[in-house]
Amino acid sequence: MENIRRRMVLIVLLTMVFHGTGTSVEDDGPLFLDYYKEKCPLAEEIVRRSVAIAVAKDPRMAASLLRLHFHDCFVMGCDASVLLDSYEGIVSEKQAGPNLDSLRGFEVVDEIKYHLEEACPTTVSCADILALAARDAVALRGGPSWNVWLGRRDSLQASFSGANQFIPAPNSSLETLIVTFKQQGLDVGDLVALSGSHTMGRARCLSFRQRVYDVDFRGKYELYDKYKRYTTFRRILRSICPKSGRDDELAPLDFQTPARFDNHYYLNILQGKGLLGSDNVLVTQDHEGEILKQVWAYASDQKLFFASFVKSVIKMGNINTLTGNEGEIRKHCRFVNA
Repeated sequence: MENIRRRMVLIVLLTMVFHGTGTSVEDDGPLFLDYYKEKCPLAEEIVRRSVAIAVAKDPRMAASLLRLHFHDCFVMGCDASVLLDSYEGIVSEKQAGPNLDSLRGFEVVDEIKYHLEEACPTTVSCADILALAARDAVALRGGPSWNVWLGRRDSLQASFSGANQFIPAPNSSLETLIVTFKQQGLDVGDLVALSGSHTMGRARCLSFRQRVYDVDFRGKYELYDKYKRYTTFRRILRSICPKSGRDDELAPLDFQTPARFDNHYYLNILQGKGLLGSDNVLVTQDHEGEILKQVWAYASDQKLFFASFVKSVIKMGNINTLTGNEGEIRKHCRFVNA
């Protein structure tokens, strides 16, 4: 690992020496493409290589890094508040219900930040690291890539209460999901596209136990009764997650291709095989049928899903960003600067 670090730093230093002139980016204003072109020319490459190493060691890490970006942006905006540890009056969002013993990838972000600080001290924000890592994680697992708008700065505080309030629960109703996304400036189309993130990764029994042991299961999920599609799948979930078993046992969100970013999520929920209650409500509680049409479209056309996902994830990455002189560029992502 130390040799990798040295090689990456050497590449950055050589590139900075021979880097030609270009259009500079001012320190204030909105987000930009190529924001680090002069400030830290290999910033994106450093992030990409670090994510590749992490995902090669643990394929599940791709989903974890994407989820970190989502959980960050839904609380106070995309400002890396989710990365802060509890310290000197800050109550970490990591301790909130949706995140506790669930969010992963903090050590990967620390590693990325270490390389960037060696190459370009106090230049690349932790918020931008999350946005770039999410993009690279998706691309590495067969999903689309996209240009990331950069220039975010890091918050000086966290919001424990916000993490408990604004991050959707795994058993949310469709109405709750729509309201939660609307609060972030995201519409129903964004909700359906971003829900496709659940095409990779795993979830704890705590997140779906209610779904498989709910006594009112038949009444809540009439689609499953009608097509008799849930019975075997429900039995499999019960074998993984006994009623009195441990909460931290894991099941894949997509049993077919759990480590791939593809459109199987939509095929799954059409068959009643979405792992989380909040997945299945997209088809069981859509009384108007518009969401169901979008689900069918993505299930039928992976390229369409990819294009829509890219549009929505970029939109999400622009939620309440700090720019210019707002916030700071943290030297360590877990703590505000002294």
